[in-house]
Amino acid sequence: MMAGKVAVAMSGGVDSAVAAYLLREKGYETVGITMCLGVADQPGSKVKCCGPQEIEDARRVCDLLEIPHYVMDFSGDLEECVIAPFIREYRRGRTPNPCVDCNRHIKFGVLMEKALAMGFDYLATGHYAGLSAVDGRPVMAVSRDPRKDQTYFL
Repeated sequence: MMAGKVAVAMSGGVDSAVAAYLLREKGYETVGITMCLGVADQPGSKVKCCGPQEIEDARRVCDLLEIPHYVMDFSGDLEECVIAPFIREYRRGRTPNPCVDCNRHIKFGVLMEKALAMGFDYLATGHYAGLSAVDGRPVMAVSRDPRKDQTYFL
């Protein structure tokens, strides 16, 4: 019996690849979803977040894991929920953290909504965080390695 259906936010990196592998091994029906954020493919540029090379890397990982891979366009959502507010706040002399806004509005907002609408039970990412239990329920905790910890993003 399947443990459920899970969509994994696949960045093309090691962490999301390991998350997908472990979930598939645990019996989850697993698919990878890569978020296209509208990053231009410019020669010589160092793309940091889901550019063409990262999308291809994620596709290759999904092929190796023998799971489906989807690419979804979130460029409009990124502009509206992350970039425009960042610019507005920066102009006011503030220093917003776009990664926190992206996680809140894009990954755990729009992507989660799409995954649920597609019939998935869960959304997983490769964020480095610990797990603990409170009253028998899992809760996020600071990871074992504080140098790699990403809980503050979440």
